[in-house]
Amino acid sequence: MENKEILKIAVTALQDKKAKNIKIIKVGDLTIIAEYFILAGGTNTTQVKALADEVERRLSEKGAAPKRTEGYRGANWIALDFTDVIVHIFHEETREFYDLERLWEDGEFIDIEEIKK
Repeated sequence: MENKEILKIAVTALQDKKAKNIKIIKVGDLTIIAEYFILAGGTNTTQVKALADEVERRLSEKGAAPKRTEGYRGANWIALDFTDVIVHIFHEETREFYDLERLWEDGEFIDIEEIKK
């Protein structure tokens, strides 16, 4: 599955489950970890888990299961690794603390509406 399709499905799933402040950052020119990060927030650990579950469910239906999942037990920061796309779902306070937007500010921030086309 192409990266753009993964981004589109993941963002749609996050929006449908009312994720907060969804961002896409293209980081492929800065690191070998991934091509894209998706960042999203939830208001509590139950929502964070629900967001992760929905992203994983929808992408798995299309044949793209995560290679690795981290943080599900604590649900303050869940990372779903789809190789070239890593989905980071945070509890709002945890997101503020780690501030990945600032850490990866040299990356290219992608307009969500452009991905959905």
